[in-house]
Amino acid sequence: MKILVVDDEPDALEVVSRTFMRAGYEVITAVNGEKALDLVPVVRPDLIVMDVDLPGIDGFEVCRRVRLDSQIPIVLLTGRDEEDDVMRGFRLGVDDYVSKPFSAKLLAARVAAVLRRTCQSNQRQREDHVQAGELDLDVHSFEVRKDGQQIRLTPLEFRILHILAANKGRVVPYDRLIEYAWGHEGGSPSHLKIRICSIRKKLGLPVNGDAGIKAVVGTGYTLRGL
Repeated sequence: MKILVVDDEPDALEVVSRTFMRAGYEVITAVNGEKALDLVPVVRPDLIVMDVDLPGIDGFEVCRRVRLDSQIPIVLLTGRDEEDDVMRGFRLGVDDYVSKPFSAKLLAARVAAVLRRTCQSNQRQREDHVQAGELDLDVHSFEVRKDGQQIRLTPLEFRILHILAANKGRVVPYDRLIEYAWGHEGGSPSHLKIRICSIRKKLGLPVNGDAGIKAVVGTGYTLRGL
């Protein structure tokens, strides 16, 4: 698993990074909020450990922006123990807080607990429903609801939407989409494009703008911003 560690203090960044590397995680680092936001869609971390007090874009704002199109677990490191700051973080979608100073063992244990909860939640979701913003997909009945209203998709369209929703905020490559929807035989990027257009139309998703099923030229598609 990959953990993105964000801290502008070199000593703290090194200590936290070594803690997770010793625990067997792959660690990527950033020294400010801008760099963290650049790295998230590229490295696709399984979890973010981030200091609140970052120069420029602080940890709260990074969390807000990440939560616009991703549910990556976030653990904030903070010297702020005021209730208002803690509540602000949870309202923004933070999964846990660890107050400074902290022990390496405590930090590793808290992160492991968040990852367990996330993995268990994701597993239950895959077994039953996948939710992506206003969309709710029942993987057993192939039923799709948007804001509670049932939308009829073909089984092929459902499979395309399902893999995009299950990877919301991440780019799913063309070949993975085609194999998942059509199997090992059949399907092509042009067929996929036709089906994506049909799904957008049925769901009332815009072609332009920040939200919806977005094409990433030369790579694949991503579902974001719903």
